[in-house]
Amino acid sequence: MTRRSLGLLVAAVAVPLGAVALAGQGARGAAAAPAGQAIDHVTAAALDQAIDKLGAFDLPARTQASKTVRRAPADLAVPALSKAARAHTDSYVRYRSLVLLTDFGEAAATPVMRDLIEDRDNRVRLVALGWFGVHTDPTVLPKLLSALETERSEFVRPALTRAVAAYGDDPRARAALEPLVTRGADLFRGAVIETLGDNHARYASAAIAEVAKLDGPLQDEAVLSLGKIGDASALQQLSALQQHGPDDVQPAVAAAVCMITHNCAVQDDFLKKSLAFAAAHEDRTTFLSRVAHALDALASTNHAPALATLFDAGAPAKDPTRSVIAVSIGTVALQNPLAILTALESRSDLPAATTLLRDGFDLLSEEDFGQECFYVAIRQAMATAPAGSKRRQVGTTILDTLEF
Repeated sequence: MTRRSLGLLVAAVAVPLGAVALAGQGARGAAAAPAGQAIDHVTAAALDQAIDKLGAFDLPARTQASKTVRRAPADLAVPALSKAARAHTDSYVRYRSLVLLTDFGEAAATPVMRDLIEDRDNRVRLVALGWFGVHTDPTVLPKLLSALETERSEFVRPALTRAVAAYGDDPRARAALEPLVTRGADLFRGAVIETLGDNHARYASAAIAEVAKLDGPLQDEAVLSLGKIGDASALQQLSALQQHGPDDVQPAVAAAVCMITHNCAVQDDFLKKSLAFAAAHEDRTTFLSRVAHALDALASTNHAPALATLFDAGAPAKDPTRSVIAVSIGTVALQNPLAILTALESRSDLPAATTLLRDGFDLLSEEDFGQECFYVAIRQAMATAPAGSKRRQVGTTILDTLEF
């Protein structure tokens, strides 16, 4: 199951974004230190109390606890979080402690992640796998390859796949992943195909091209992965799909052609019009999802017009269109935080646009590790920007809106 499909699963149930926002109003209205501002005098005792509250039932309490931990001095936070991640009696506190440990850098997090990569708790394992998909460690690869044979959790296995794909220069990783393009449940194959595209896995392009020929639930993901891989030899197949393929696959084809050729004016116009058409017809929700997914895949490759199209259409939209577009924007944020920051710097509707981003994160609530990585990336970008710059102003708005 891909990140996006998990978000759309949440959006598909009868919970409008207004209800999601209502559930968090207590946290959003609570008095708290502004995002990015240090909390003075966080003592060891106060930090321990905050860590215990990471598992509180009350959302405002959890939110404030996370803020306190993020802003605690590293010499206090790192040992306390490491201990909690390994041994706290509340499994959710273990999970959140491991997520928040990632804020303090590679030296702090990697030893704990290495110890917990085979943990019995699915959520803890999910974070550790996500970490090694970003911070590769060759000594961990044998454990990852072994887990491919045993991991069955539909929430954990996609993260495992992404982690293994990050080692694509290693022949062992290639040999393990390429057969999974055409073998196994569609739920897992989609995640394999997506992550191979994200990692520009040219070695798997022939297998992915075979999937792209077949109408069905994996066709879009295969087409988009061919675009991300960027092999010009795929253009002949994409051209044939553009001429003779079903209507619903055309957004993915347009995005893939743009990725490969970088000649995108016609493709951008088609995607923008397709999104408007789908949003205007309540009976075309499946097509709406496919257009939005094509746009988020394209936007994640730093194609600014695709992200602008999503924000332009999503900010004023109502559900269900808004939910679908919010998931796409959240997906881009998880994959390319700086693309989101750059896009928001140029928008005149910053409050509405950042609220749409927040709604996307609400719908992708299971992506705690990815959202924490987003926070770290925005903070780092702000730290290197001049004081008083637009980047710092927009970054602060983002972090405040998302309650980091």
